[in-house]
Amino acid sequence: MIKSKERALVYFVAGLSSRYGGKIKAFAKIGKNKTLIEYSLNQALKSGFSKIIFVVGNKTEPAFRKKFKKSYKNIPVFYALQRFDKKERDRPWGTADALYSAKHFLNCPFIVCNGDDIYGERTFKILAGHLDKSEEEATVGYKLIKVLPKNSTVNRGIIKEKKGYVKWIKDYYSINRDNLRENKLKKQALCSMNIFALHPKTLRLLVLNIKKFKKQNKKDRKIECRLPHELSDLVKGKKIKIKIYSSRDRWYGITNPGDEKIIIKALEK
Repeated sequence: MIKSKERALVYFVAGLSSRYGGKIKAFAKIGKNKTLIEYSLNQALKSGFSKIIFVVGNKTEPAFRKKFKKSYKNIPVFYALQRFDKKERDRPWGTADALYSAKHFLNCPFIVCNGDDIYGERTFKILAGHLDKSEEEATVGYKLIKVLPKNSTVNRGIIKEKKGYVKWIKDYYSINRDNLRENKLKKQALCSMNIFALHPKTLRLLVLNIKKFKKQNKKDRKIECRLPHELSDLVKGKKIKIKIYSSRDRWYGITNPGDEKIIIKALEK
């Protein structure tokens, strides 16, 4: 058994959502005096973590520092600021760059995920258990139909699996329950919801690719460097292997105002 003394938990919380009224989705109230991010933290921390890192933006950093300060449930909290030059960019560089922003805190194995999604207690347990026994990377795949909202379009990363490992992850944009056939997608297709168990050695490979991506796309004000896509490239280049697990947990996320009511109702069952 490889079991590390340290394991970090990284959340992407840098952005504000235009669909959600320009608010911080992670702070949506989904329980009695409990926000979505606290609900997710409480699920994750049962699997054991030595530190929490929030990747924040200029507009979210003050709110997160005010709420969590230096620790949560006696676990140290750190803040990594995702920066971008507003003279050259309309938005941050994406989730791969968000992880790059936290590199100085990540000298140990870690789980990285979205701060506005609920993945389930078992999902974190599966990935933490994987880090305890393997040097390979890992993710949890969800069935596509179960991670599509009823009334809006979303972007999703579809996973191609081979013998229990990720073969590739391909991004599909503006998909919904009605245009799956048009996009040649099956309801039961495996989908990445941006949760991964990774090691520092893979982060070092990502850093090289991110720097290259930025250099090649420096004139594009909107293009993003997405973590699933960059990990997929490393897999295709045979530089890493990503074990894929399934979880019985349901995924819940917020896309539009009012979605928190759906989550509250589902979690009460």
